[in-house]
Amino acid sequence: MSEVTICNLALSHLGDTAQVVSIAPPDSSVQAQLCARFYSVARNALLEMAAWGFATRRVTLAQVTNPTLDADGNGPWLYAYAAPSDLLNALAVVPAGSPDDVEAWFGPGALDYYPPYPEGYLPVPGAPMYVPQPFVIETRPDGSQILLTNVGVDASQDDSAAAVLRYTTVVTDATQFSPLFTLALSHLLASMLAGPILKGDAGIAAAEQQLQLFNAIKGQASASDANQRRVKAAPSVSWIRGR
Repeated sequence: MSEVTICNLALSHLGDTAQVVSIAPPDSSVQAQLCARFYSVARNALLEMAAWGFATRRVTLAQVTNPTLDADGNGPWLYAYAAPSDLLNALAVVPAGSPDDVEAWFGPGALDYYPPYPEGYLPVPGAPMYVPQPFVIETRPDGSQILLTNVGVDASQDDSAAAVLRYTTVVTDATQFSPLFTLALSHLLASMLAGPILKGDAGIAAAEQQLQLFNAIKGQASASDANQRRVKAAPSVSWIRGR
């Protein structure tokens, strides 16, 4: 389904029979002008509301200068990375090789891991690194974003073991949207179009109705999307695993 089709579906929710031909650039109709103004806003907002599978990416992060470290190399965060330029919503920071956001099990004889964070963990040889790990995203004076975390490797180690970020990106190709996501988006867009198209009390009432429908369908869409993933946590100590 194309973005134009989604716009026409949104208009139909409001009882508007106009048929938009193009929104980039918009055709001469008022409806196309309004859709061009609100479509990307509605799309990006919905993308940010959940970890949609079709909009999830995984990237190995590039290390940058860590502004939280003092001259002795001490600070609240051990590593700093450049945030991806297409980042919309950060989901999890995990060690390279982690299958998902649950646990990276090293197994007996593998490299021992001594978690640096949070404090209070006891070093257990062969223990797993729990994921996702704590992180924050901050903005530097030049406007670029950096991700601060305690997941990383020393310069002497293999770069392939560096931190990996799972994140949501902006997907502009509407053919990648799931059917329920598309339907939810059409109602969210309709709620934004209701005021300018219907105006007055009728526009307010229609906007509220469309938001209610959006919230109901968005819940169904996110549940259906989550069902596409099956991840089971592996217990971290042998006496629990043996139960």
